[in-house]
Amino acid sequence: MSDFDAIVVGSGMSGGWTAKELSERGLKVLVLERGPEFGPEHAKDSLTPWEEAEIPPLTQKEKDEDYRIQRHVYAFSHVSKHLWVKDSDHPYETTEGKPYIWRRGYHLGGRSIMWARQSYRWAPIDFEANKKDGYGVDWPIRYEDLAPWYDHVERFAGISGSSENLPQLPDSQFLPPFELTCIEEDAKERIEAAFPGRKLITGRAAHLREATAEHNALGRGRCLSRSRCEKGCIYGAYFSAVSATLPAARRTGNATIVTDAIVDSLEHDPATGRVTGVRVIDRNTMERTVYRSKLVFLNASAIASASILLNSTSEANPNGLANSSGQVGRNMMDHVSGAEAFGIFPDAHKDKYYFGRRPNGIYIPRYVNLDNQEEDFVRGFAFQGNSGRLGWSGDRPGIGEDFKAQNRTPGPWYFRVKAFGEVLPHESNRMFLHATKTDKWGVPIPVMDVTHRENEQKMIEKASRDAKAMVEATGAVVTRTSEDAPIKLTDPGDIIHEMGTARMGRDPKTSVLNGWNQAHDVENLFISDGACMTSSACQNPSLTYMALAARAANHAADLLEEGAL
Repeated sequence: MSDFDAIVVGSGMSGGWTAKELSERGLKVLVLERGPEFGPEHAKDSLTPWEEAEIPPLTQKEKDEDYRIQRHVYAFSHVSKHLWVKDSDHPYETTEGKPYIWRRGYHLGGRSIMWARQSYRWAPIDFEANKKDGYGVDWPIRYEDLAPWYDHVERFAGISGSSENLPQLPDSQFLPPFELTCIEEDAKERIEAAFPGRKLITGRAAHLREATAEHNALGRGRCLSRSRCEKGCIYGAYFSAVSATLPAARRTGNATIVTDAIVDSLEHDPATGRVTGVRVIDRNTMERTVYRSKLVFLNASAIASASILLNSTSEANPNGLANSSGQVGRNMMDHVSGAEAFGIFPDAHKDKYYFGRRPNGIYIPRYVNLDNQEEDFVRGFAFQGNSGRLGWSGDRPGIGEDFKAQNRTPGPWYFRVKAFGEVLPHESNRMFLHATKTDKWGVPIPVMDVTHRENEQKMIEKASRDAKAMVEATGAVVTRTSEDAPIKLTDPGDIIHEMGTARMGRDPKTSVLNGWNQAHDVENLFISDGACMTSSACQNPSLTYMALAARAANHAADLLEEGAL
């Protein structure tokens, strides 16, 4: 007999949505999170600079061992280190000469607490690209299949943005946008005039510019533009699993959440071909438990979900569960960058500043290879950027008259852009489990074998040239650009958008999941995190994860109601 109707492994961006949708459909749901649940104290966003200074800085050991990888991300600091894993406790390896950056947070809500909140729909061209140019396999769905689910998750999450009617970047269900600064308004006018076909718009962000009654009912309030999001948000103004989807699941009375529960593998019945249970190790006591359910959803992240499948070996599944195609762990993708430009305006708008510190910046949607193949690479890139005034910061140390004087005199305006490019799927870009090495809980560690290729290099070279040209077109004095030195691509994983390890597809011989995120080999197993992605587009993927997870959860609930599962 099953303990639950459904088990959701992972409580982050997609896991929270899966739990919410299944619970609201009346299913008894168990959510398993490998890390702890933080209370309100996890949010450090209201600390003053002098209170932050009282928190001990990282020791040299912490820098060299515990946070060797995590500490280089922009959102990491001695104040927020509790939100990031200790690399010393969670090792992984890479194949020789192929660096891979894996940044993670193991706690209730996962990386939905630490994400950059940029929220963009994919476009019809993104779901059609694989079929058109022959890379990867064809998506088993199209934009039209996901559009109503984009609507669904956007209204609940709260996405600020402006309607632009761009076919390559469909509009969302928007809350009011954050306004452009005066320099960004100038940049928009000059870039669009100099480069017809390019658009500069305000960034689309999962922040409550205004809070609806539905948001207020969950205890969420509007964004106050403090730009301290990487330290948490006591107002719940930005979307996260802990501010929105998990509270919604809990209020149904149908969700049970168990933290400190490390899922190392799934239990499978070869006679029925179904998953029967989830094997769990208690993070603190090492005690082993098996939870059983009618359905299992993997939402542990692309690498972790694939690791669970690969570790679920048996006589019937010697290569791991749901892996008759041999595609589990393969086709790893991220986004790629290395193209940027920065400029200052010594004499512009000296009398102007802006109120608050927006949680977003600007966005220049993809403009290459849209209707035709124009470049010597396939797919495309987009730019994100921001502006501000240099040399004016309330966070600088000091006291008294000199301190006040420094903060009365801001420096010149600056404007910057940075490209984010699409990475193609390749079977040889993969992760697998080490044959002998395990972590402290006895779970095999993953090994990454991933590299960027010629298409990504050509794309970022083009983006680098374009970045410099656009900042020059604004009238800025360009002081830094990737064109000034040999262009070095970001390492795979560095953009923190890993995906593709259990891709969707039409053919069970070449893919792991069908068009409903359901495993071809195991009918009661669903995977709706980044592992399911068949291509990467160039937009931030989290909004698409949300829509896919909500769609898959409701389909699974339908099947259960119909008696088909």
